[in-house]
This record gives sequence, structure tokens and C-alpha cells, in this order.
Amino acid sequence: MSMDWRMVLLLWAITFCGFLTRSLPDEWYDDPGLFKFYAVLVMRAAFRFNFLGPPNTSQGKKKMATALLLLLLLLGPSEAIPVHNHRYHYYPIGVNYGQLGNNLPVPLKSVELIRQLKLGRVKIYDANPSILSALANTSVKVTVMVPNQQIPSVASSQSFADEWVKSNVTAYYPFTRIRTVLIGNEILSDFSIRQSTWPKLVPAMKNIHRSLAKLGLHRKIKVSTPHALLNVLQGYVFPPSNGTFRDDIAEPIIRPMLEFLHSTNSPFFVDAYPFFTWEFNRATVPINFALFNGSGTPYRDPGNGLVYDNLLDIQLDSITAAMAKLGHESVKLGLAETGWPTKGGIDERGANFYNAALYNRRLAKKLATKPPLGTPKRPHQQIPAFIFALFNENLKPGPVTERNWGLFAIADNGSTAIQKYEIDLTGRLSDGDYKPMALPPPEPLPGTAKIWCVANQSASTSQLQGGIDFACGPGGVNCSLITDPGQPCFLPNTTISHASIVFNAYYFLQRTNGGSCVFNGAAFLTSSDPSVLHASVKELH
Repeated sequence: MSMDWRMVLLLWAITFCGFLTRSLPDEWYDDPGLFKFYAVLVMRAAFRFNFLGPPNTSQGKKKMATALLLLLLLLGPSEAIPVHNHRYHYYPIGVNYGQLGNNLPVPLKSVELIRQLKLGRVKIYDANPSILSALANTSVKVTVMVPNQQIPSVASSQSFADEWVKSNVTAYYPFTRIRTVLIGNEILSDFSIRQSTWPKLVPAMKNIHRSLAKLGLHRKIKVSTPHALLNVLQGYVFPPSNGTFRDDIAEPIIRPMLEFLHSTNSPFFVDAYPFFTWEFNRATVPINFALFNGSGTPYRDPGNGLVYDNLLDIQLDSITAAMAKLGHESVKLGLAETGWPTKGGIDERGANFYNAALYNRRLAKKLATKPPLGTPKRPHQQIPAFIFALFNENLKPGPVTERNWGLFAIADNGSTAIQKYEIDLTGRLSDGDYKPMALPPPEPLPGTAKIWCVANQSASTSQLQGGIDFACGPGGVNCSLITDPGQPCFLPNTTISHASIVFNAYYFLQRTNGGSCVFNGAAFLTSSDPSVLHASVKELH
């Protein structure tokens, strides 16, 4: 066989490696280490079997250079190929790009900030055309979302799903690197749509997947949905081995969802916030445990003996245990949201710049470690993660913290984005590598402020009723005093009056277990004693 034929065989081998790489999961394909691995493997084989002739000859060197160049071109973007005037790098951390603000920077400016922070992923809560266009020709992997209100239509009509994918995915792909389509946001936390939307969630996921499969994109673009971790679990996250999904969703919704995710090799996404678990359990959970400071006493799970040095791992392994109880422990996990707020309101402790910086810096360090750290239950597993959030969003409902999760604060009506604290989201820096930060001021003792959880006057009747149904059902509130006309809390017989009574009862009953005064924007905390709460809420507990 002549040397020319050997060169042809080697080039065919390189071509096969190119196709093999493109068939691998996205997180492998995007890691530059894989390109290096294939290059070295093929070239070493060529030397070993003398395919290209002696490497010290002029002819051998030229053919080696030709083969290596072809390999890099076939495998796609690597560290040696510029993308949008920037050298390609693999950045594992993502960010949530929320849009609930009237003073946010324009998408092009926002994308520049994303790249400035070296964020590798971005998740948006719709398929905003301006944002998707601004992300074109960058190395940032993108997650888009089907809005909650469109889920019934997507579930009931394959043609509607096809058109949604055509308009919101293929119209931008592949120049915009869309990698995931999420169906809705925290659907199973909204009891006002439990009849209209909950049963449609998994069918909608399947229809979007079919739409992608028709286009040959189902292996490159995954389909899932994000869940509020504390709202889909039954009870507390301690011990994590006891993790169990709520009875009302486990069999009818979660089990078929896990079957779908397993069959499509897609992650089960959760919104996990150690801040909330710590905030409502300050007496038993040290703040350092929530902030990845492993210097304290570790927690040992009495169920399986696993040892934990941080709260996030406990939350994630609670979900893993819940999935195992439904026969799907192997489904991958993804962190759709996590973070720490920089400012809080009445009765919101620990929300400040100092704690937020520590949490997000250490999170980045943990997630960027190679090989991946994973969790005690799932060691060495990579977990795709999105920090919440890119910006403060001044139109978000709920407590003060809801509007203060951003890495950037906004000034001058959107023309200026101010980074709140120094952070390296590549995970290369440790605590000691940053400039010292001022300690936060001392906070008032817990329980010294008089507060009430009341209904929001602007909430719709369906929102209020959904909150009442949740509090009186899974929330554990005894609501007989508002349902019996002979009881003192029945009058005034209005939805908003009953909602305030029930919301307040739920808040004080469940706050130590992670309960909050939000109810999807239907409630808020106040320091003013509302007349609607003159009846004793203690009788409702």
C-alpha cells in the first residue's frame, strides 16, 4: 500500500472521529479537552503504525500538519478557533436572564455583560427574539422556555408544538446555540392551574421533543421543566435520604415525567435555594453550612451514613432520593436556579452583599472543579447550573429579596449596570484571592418584629383561591374556621379576607419548614396590623 493510500485511510479515521464527537452529549462536545483527546489519540496512532512516514522527514511533517488541521475543522469550534472575535473556552456556570424590570439594559448590552463574566450558559424565561438574536455567533449555550400559559396548547396540538419550535428554536439555531427547551416555570407550585395545566405538562414535553425529533435536533436540544425544590418535596429536606415527592404529584405527574427524561437522557431541573432553607431554620442550620464553609460540623445522614458539608448537596440528594423511590435514581439533575439575595425586607435575614458574594463565588468554585465533585449520593457527576440572576428585577412581586438577586444592579434607567461584588465565575479563584469585603451590619434578633402575611389586593380571585387551596391542603392549615358560617373567621365572607387569614396562618405554621409569604405573588409581609386579622389565627393552627 502506498503512502498516499495510508494518508487517505488516516483522513477517513479522522472524519469518523468528527462524526463520533458530534454524536456525544452536548457537555462533552463543548469541552475543549475532548478535542485535545481525539487529536492526540489519532496522531499517536498515526505515529505508532507509521501511517504518515517517519516524523522527522519533511513529507511526514507536512502530512501530520494536514491531518491535524482537518481534525480541528471537523470537530467544530475549539480553543484554537475564534468565535465572535473571542477564543473559545468552556465555562460551566450559567445565569438566569430575567426580564421583569422596566429599567434593564438592551439585549446586546446584556449579552456583553454575560460574556464579560465568562458565563457559559444563559436561561431565559421565554424565547425573546431580541435576546436570541443578540446571543447569535457566541459560545454561550442557551435555554429557552415555553411560557406557562402556552402549555395546554402545546400539549393538545402537535402542529402547535411544531410551529412553536419552528418560530422559537430553528429560526435562530444553530447560530444561537440553543441547547434546552424548558416547558413552563415551576408549574407544580401554582395550585391555581392544577386542573388546567398540571395534567398537560408531560404531554407538552413529549410534543416539543417530537417536534425536535422531526428536525433531527432531539439529541442536541433537550426538553425538561424546572421545579421549585421545596415545593415538590413532601416535608423537610433533612435527612436527604427521606426525600419524597408530594403525594398529589408523585404518581400522576412526576413518574411519567421521569420516564420521559430517562428515555431522552434529559436532566430533572430544580430551583434549589439554600438561602430559604437556612432562613427558616436558623436555629438548627448554621449559615456557614449554607455558604459552603466546610469548617464546621458536618451532617451525617442517619439513613445511609453519607456525610455532608453543605446545604445545597443535601437539597439535591433529597431530590435524588425522591426519584429513587419512583424507580428513576439515575436521571441526571440540573440546577435551573440557585443563588443568594443581596437585600431583604421585613423578617428576611442574611440577605446582603457579603453572603451573596460568598455563596456564588464558592458555588462557581465547586461546580468548576475537575473532575466534577457531584454530591455525596452522586459523586463526580457534572451538574449544569444557572445562577439567579443576571440583574435585579424591579417589577417582580413578593418580598424585597425577590427584586435583589442580581449580579448587577441597574442605574440610570438601564444605561448603567453596576456589578455588585467581585466574582470569578470560571471557578479559578478561592476566597483568599478576592479583596476583603466589609462584614454585614448586625441584624435584629429573630421574633422582635411584628409582621403579618396578608393577601395582595391586586391578586386575581384564581390566584387567591389557589393559595387558599394550597394552604388548606398540603400547607397543613386547619381552615374550618373560614368554611363554617358559624365560626368567627367566616365573616366577612370574601375571598380576599379568607385568603389573608389562611396565608397568615400558613406563614407562621410553616415558616420554620421553609414556608414563605409569597403564594405566587398573591401575598406579602406587612408590619401594619390589618383589621382583617382581628380573629385569632392561633385557632387555625
